[in-house]
Amino acid sequence: MAARNDDDLHYVATRTFDAPRAMVYRAWTDPKQMAQWFGPRAFTCRCEGEARPGGAYRLTMIGEDGVDYPIKGVWREVVEPERLVFTMDLSEHPVEWHDIIDPERDKSKARPKYETVTTVTFAENAGKTMLTLRVRFDSKELRDRFVNMGMRAGWEESFDKLDDLSVADRMMIATRVFDASRELVWQAWTDPKHIARWWGPRGFTITIERMEVRPGGHWTFVMHGPDGRNYENEHVYVLVDEPNRIVMDHVTPPRFRMTATFGDAGPGKTRVTMRSVVESREVRDRVVREVKADRGLVENLEKLGEHLAAMSAATEARV
Repeated sequence: MAARNDDDLHYVATRTFDAPRAMVYRAWTDPKQMAQWFGPRAFTCRCEGEARPGGAYRLTMIGEDGVDYPIKGVWREVVEPERLVFTMDLSEHPVEWHDIIDPERDKSKARPKYETVTTVTFAENAGKTMLTLRVRFDSKELRDRFVNMGMRAGWEESFDKLDDLSVADRMMIATRVFDASRELVWQAWTDPKHIARWWGPRGFTITIERMEVRPGGHWTFVMHGPDGRNYENEHVYVLVDEPNRIVMDHVTPPRFRMTATFGDAGPGKTRVTMRSVVESREVRDRVVREVKADRGLVENLEKLGEHLAAMSAATEARV
């Protein structure tokens, strides 16, 4: 997802989804579907309301600790399947959240009304949909507070979950929380001497030939199987957004796109999600059946956790 602040009041983000415009639009206007993807991965969501001009809606994000984060608003424009405009009022968020977003506020007064106006447009091209999100704040200062607090990561993870809906039949995914900082996890993913220690399912090792961690850069390696066979692998990096996200295309058969996201899961903890999307449901079923590719993702994260523990221990020993 590309994100930018194009003036003093707006936060702007774009994402192209491999799905028809009508499908993406419906995911924004059907409460049952919106509840499946709105909010970061660590949250679940309840959604109610009718998408019509003047209609009210209410979203309630629920954190892992069970705390509710309500959002309410009104649909201003509903132009199917091209455009949505709606308000977002976060004033009912927990008091602690208000203290973080504005630590200097007068706590003797009522919670401020944080209301934004969000515009979402949907453009279709060759069966894919480019979505553009524009969030308008009352001031540059307020926009910057939200951005610094993690709004970008929140929308990115929401869009990841929305994308999951459109590719569910050809996707494999695994998530795990590690007792390590995002900086340490990022190092484990981008330093050849570290990733060579944990990449691949159990029983496999790799020999790295080159690793250029930049958009357009190549990562080529040989994977050595427990049966003595060697497997050539080549990835091309599509996106490298330190320390948030890595997207790369596996260009040797079977082709797939892998996305790894690194989210804050509390002090000193990082949530890593690995998602692979292959060309078709038939390909996914075949690689799951023949090489247990879904289990391979899980084992990859298990091995990453073991290596992160070793990295942390080595760091502590040097201190």
